[in-house]
Amino acid sequence: MRLSRRGFLRLSALGSGALAWGPSFWKEAYAAPAQSGPSPYGAMSGSADVNGLRLPAGFTSRIIARSGQTVGNTGYVWHTAPDGGACFARPDGGWVYVSNSEGLPGGASALRFSGGGSVVAAYRILSGTRMNCAGGPTSWGTWLSCEEHSGGRVWECNPAKASQGVVRGALGTFPHEAVAVDPDGGRLYLTEDQPNGRLYRFTPSAWPVLAAGTLEAARVTGDALTGTATVSWVACAANKPASLQPEVAARTTVFNGGEGCWYDGGVIYVTTKGDNRVWAHTPATRKLEVIYAASLYPGSPLRGVDNVVVSRSGDLFVAEDGDNREICLITPGPQRIVASFLRVLGHAGSELTGPAFSPDGRRLYFSSQRGATNSSNAGVTFEVSGPFR
Repeated sequence: MRLSRRGFLRLSALGSGALAWGPSFWKEAYAAPAQSGPSPYGAMSGSADVNGLRLPAGFTSRIIARSGQTVGNTGYVWHTAPDGGACFARPDGGWVYVSNSEGLPGGASALRFSGGGSVVAAYRILSGTRMNCAGGPTSWGTWLSCEEHSGGRVWECNPAKASQGVVRGALGTFPHEAVAVDPDGGRLYLTEDQPNGRLYRFTPSAWPVLAAGTLEAARVTGDALTGTATVSWVACAANKPASLQPEVAARTTVFNGGEGCWYDGGVIYVTTKGDNRVWAHTPATRKLEVIYAASLYPGSPLRGVDNVVVSRSGDLFVAEDGDNREICLITPGPQRIVASFLRVLGHAGSELTGPAFSPDGRRLYFSSQRGATNSSNAGVTFEVSGPFR
């Protein structure tokens, strides 16, 4: 089933009541990169709560899972090194939060919530893989789990029940990070976490089946910092990275350390950790803009950009890998601002991963991948509730 504009990603990951900003709004709003400023939620508290989080007033947190420990009364042991995640609405009013494991043995797990927010089940949806970093939800209700190693591939999983994913080799073999589905254009966009990585797009031969199709790498012309860049695409083989295909490598553009990738309202958002940038690509116009660059504003709160998600209000929430372990936000509108939203204390060696909103947009899920002891066995998965706009 192909959904209408904004589609399943908005419905299942962000919930009802979404504001349809649309690509024309973002084109105007992101004429220049975001600058530091006050958060729309106010400053974080001066001290941490019982779970080690500094939050704005009105927000609370709880820990819903810990690596190596049983999740509530489910009998299921939560996986190591939790990474990329997403939420999926369920017909009974509940939802599922899916989380990858970047550790060993890898794979992905899921937490199922009742309509009231209680964890009622936990189970594995992918096994037999390794270093499953990020990924992304599809507009037909599945989870794409990405492996981040030289032979990494993408696996399609059913988040609704215990299951085993199916490999989608046509989406490329390289150190995958994240993937975003554009249901309007009928394409997928993928990031590669390497200093010489590329931004890819995949066009299925028969939408939305991912068994076969055309894989391409991006070629950027113009200056994305001034909003004058455009993107064209170069076909590449799916059996190795574009950087190892000489003719393709010579004609395509490096995206330094590709990380998060998210689709919203006709725009593909991408983060690159190597240069601390957040990008916005509008496929309908081919435009590419840098909407945040840490180098432009010394002292800006956002460093180590990683996983990204868009809230129902159009704010981009970006998790940090490193720096001071914050989730920051970038506001939409002519006066766009980058600001800290929350900070995790005492997890100095970890990174924040897997931000995702419940279907009603009132709960934010994320993990500290290696917890307070900087061990893949010490991961912590949090829920933050409050007056998200």
